Order: sequence, then C-alpha cells, then structure tokens
Amino acid sequence: MKCPVCNGVNLVMAERQGIEIDYCPECRGVWLDRGELDKIIERSSAREAAPQQVQQPQYAQQPQYQPQPQYGHGHGHHGPKPYRKKSFLEELFD
Repeated sequence: MKCPVCNGVNLVMAERQGIEIDYCPECRGVWLDRGELDKIIERSSAREAAPQQVQQPQYAQQPQYQPQPQYGHGHGHHGPKPYRKKSFLEELFD
C-alpha cells in the first residue's frame, strides 16, 4: 500500500501489542485498517477500568531541626531611619 501523503512511498506494516498498523517511514504517518481503532479503544478502556495499586515510595525520615532563635526584628534595619531632606516638590504638594 502507498502512503497517501508522500505519494509513492510504500507503507511498512508493524504489529504492536497484537494490532497491525501501517506507517510511513518518510512522514511517520500511521494508518489503521478497519477494526484496529476499535481494538485500541477497547484495550485502553479495559486498562482504565482495571484498578491499579500504586505504592508510594518509602523515603527515609528526614531529621527534624530545632528552629534557630531570631535576633532583632528580621527586617535587616539597624537603628532609626536616616533623615532625608524633602525636595521642593514634596514641600509644594505636601
């Protein structure tokens, strides 16, 4: 069978999980024969319906550290804010 997109390139047949698919080695397009899409949908719905138990990985307990004492107020300021002279615009619109 020829690729309908590439015009002249022969499709390669491959079997994936019991379903025969045709694909083009040039454009990597995939074509399914009658009933193959139904098989894929049936298998995917069966896979979703089956309950899967996922185990959470067991991690080692992380050491718990005591909080460090805080010094000051935590703002990085030391002492009062330095005085800044107002500009004439601040005095005008204040």
